Formats: sequence, structure tokens, C-alpha cells
Amino acid sequence: MIVTTAEKPDAGLAEYARGLAAELGCPYAERRRETLTGLARKHAGAADGILVAGPQGLRFVAEGAEPLFYHPSMAQIRVKRLMEGGGDALVEAAGVRAGDVVVDCTAGLGADALVLSYAAGAGGRVMAVEASRMLYLIVREGLRGYASGLPELDEAMRRIEMVHGENLQTLRAMPDGSADVVYFDPMFARPVLGSASLRPLRSYAEERSLGADAIAEARRVARRAVVLKDHKTSGEFERHGFRRVRTSYSAVDYGVIGIQ
Repeated sequence: MIVTTAEKPDAGLAEYARGLAAELGCPYAERRRETLTGLARKHAGAADGILVAGPQGLRFVAEGAEPLFYHPSMAQIRVKRLMEGGGDALVEAAGVRAGDVVVDCTAGLGADALVLSYAAGAGGRVMAVEASRMLYLIVREGLRGYASGLPELDEAMRRIEMVHGENLQTLRAMPDGSADVVYFDPMFARPVLGSASLRPLRSYAEERSLGADAIAEARRVARRAVVLKDHKTSGEFERHGFRRVRTSYSAVDYGVIGIQ
């Protein structure tokens, strides 16, 4: 992989891109007048993809995959609905309220973490764990800099703490009862194929099934509930002892383990 900039970068953008290259331990390539295809031909490291830093954020381009970039997508609509006094299936299933500490163990592009962050409010905390280094970086930087035009949404983005790592190891490092809610969305076991916003994500996410050891750690860490989102036909709810909460308007259900 290599890191470059959009065309005609200013000094600040070029320095930012160099910093990302140093963090990733990969080469930085000056854009000059090159196309991305031209850069890929000149740099052997670009075979794994090119991370492009631009005024609108980061974009990762790899052959055979859709470009990856941060956008709040449906989370923006869901937060607007909450702002207008409506409901959200995840927030209701998890019982998240103002001041809660929430661990999203499968962050992906951060949509659910954003909704949970808004629900938890300024006094709450959402930690979003992502195993894929590229996804972690794209979403971390997007949450820091994306401007939606909605102050409440942007504030919810900035409050999210992105963590790069495996969810099992992350949970193991947390003290007993240190979160109110622990949340899992192992969406790749049976993907919702109609979800256009998730298609670019499938090329980059770390695909892993949910294990009993992770559930056990989540139950130790959670003070109130462990929540699982999965396909309606999934057997994971019953296998792990979740009480299924149906959502008739979508292809997914939520399951809850209440902590006594």
C-alpha cells in the first residue's frame, strides 16, 4: 500500500498524508500530476491499494473493490429521527440512555456507534472496536473531521473512541462491570445483500464468527445488557442464549442478554 494526496495539495494536506504513511509503515508518494492508475504503475507497494488524503477526507482505492471512505449514511437519518422524538430499533433493544457507557465490538463504518453515541449523550461514552486496520483508520479520521451540518450529529461523532483491535482481547482488558451495554454485529455470517451502503465494506472487514468466549467476556464487562444484531434466520441468538427482539421492518433481529 502507498499513501498519497488529492491533486494540488497544500502543505498541510501533504504533511497529514506523510503522517498517515508513517503510522501505517508504508511509503508516501507525491501526487504531482499523476493519476492514481499512473501511481499504481510506478509503485510496487500500490498493488495492495492506495490511501488518498483529500480536503473531503480519506479514500482507499484497491483493484477489484469499491472505494472505501467515511460517510454517516443511514446513521444520519436514524439520528435525525431520534432528534425529532422518534425511535430506533437498536437504541430500544439495547436500552441505551443518556450517560451510558457502550462498547460496540464490531464497529465497521461506525453507523451503529454513531447512533449509540447520540443516544448516550454528552455525558456518555461509546468505544467502537474494529479489527481491520484500514477500516479503523478511515472511520477514526472520518469521525474526527466529517461535517454533516448538524451540530448534534457532529458532536456525537467526535465523542466516539475508536479502538483498533480484536474485540475479545479488548474486552479481556476491561474491568468487570465497566460498561453499561456491550454490542455485537457480526454481519458477515449472513450478509444483508440488499444493503448498498455495506457493499464497499465487505472487501475490507475482518470476517469472524462470534465465539462463546467473547460473549462470556461481554457478560463480565456489561452492567446491564449484551446485545446482538443478526439476520432474522440466524441461529446465533439461541446458540448464545439471547432473548430475541424482532424488528418486522428489516431483515435483522436483535437479541438481548440481561445482566442481573
